[in-house]
Amino acid sequence: MPDTSTDRSSPAAPATEAPDPGRAEAFADRFLNALNESALCLMVSVGHRTGLLDAMAGGPPATSRELAERAGLDERYVREWLGAVTTAGVVETDGEGRFWLPSEHAAFLTRDATPENMAVFAQYVAVLGGVEDEIVDCFRSGGGVDYGQYDRFHQVMAEDSAQTVLSSLEEHILPLVPDLPERLESGIRVLDAGCGRGRALRWMAQRYPRSEFVGVDLSEEAIGVARRRADEEGLPNVDFRVRDLSDFGDTAEPDAFDLVTTFDAVHDQARPLSLLRGIARTLRDGGAYLMQDIRAESQVAGNLDHPIGPFLYTISCMHCMSVSLAQGGDGLGAMWGREKALQYLEEAGFGRVEIHRLDHDFQNSYYVARP
Repeated sequence: MPDTSTDRSSPAAPATEAPDPGRAEAFADRFLNALNESALCLMVSVGHRTGLLDAMAGGPPATSRELAERAGLDERYVREWLGAVTTAGVVETDGEGRFWLPSEHAAFLTRDATPENMAVFAQYVAVLGGVEDEIVDCFRSGGGVDYGQYDRFHQVMAEDSAQTVLSSLEEHILPLVPDLPERLESGIRVLDAGCGRGRALRWMAQRYPRSEFVGVDLSEEAIGVARRRADEEGLPNVDFRVRDLSDFGDTAEPDAFDLVTTFDAVHDQARPLSLLRGIARTLRDGGAYLMQDIRAESQVAGNLDHPIGPFLYTISCMHCMSVSLAQGGDGLGAMWGREKALQYLEEAGFGRVEIHRLDHDFQNSYYVARP
């Protein structure tokens, strides 16, 4: 793919000038590549969900029939899938009907690769494509798409969270707040706002049985899953509740929690500033707020070199912003950025804010805030 970074930052050519043939050809080549890569994302998502990528990892070269038997799938679909991922250079073939997944590729595409499994993120392409008609309608008439219309979004988010949060909670994330692991061991009260299916909170509840955990989320489906999993795991110290946090600034219980966490959740709230004000209100003296959110700048010009900028803006447009607007909300969007995050935290009443970056996580920033 040609390097177009200088083109992106330079002013557009005046409409009266003839297009530069070289630049036009470079863009056409780039877009053709984008079509192939987006198709590959769909096939990688299918390979992840069906277990095909896992079935190929570490195994000997195999025919489509052998792979279908290994994964318990229909051979004809496996054969066509192999055509897509092989022509994309992900899977290799000997030209005689046998295929294999190189170990260098398996390291980033299989469940054994966690927390580096990029196939998890490929699922977003299909999930968001499922609401394209609704998003197009919103472009024409405004408004947003309700949470309930996103099939599998919370399931994919739970997998995403397992990689970005669960794998790093104990060693990297919780220690960002001084003495927090020790306080959790002794027993404190914790709120996770916008908890989704509650994987992070359930992990903490299991790891720190003397502490009490409360998770709240707007999605009844997500909270239902969280409750079932907590019951199955025998966690009496965690409570999951369905709640709209739009009025949290006024209704949050004062001085109720020693720690509040949000993991990639603030920006898609209907009233993010109200949520943050409620968090400041509900913290006890000496308490802390730990917020994980997308690492970005608040202006597009500051994100031209972001490694996954187009991907994150697309998720924002087709989910984060839209679900907020569907509630009559602010539509802040995933790429609200560092400057606006600091502004909102200050307006919410947080006087001390630290921003941390973890070496293994280029996608997120971690804010530790205190009133």
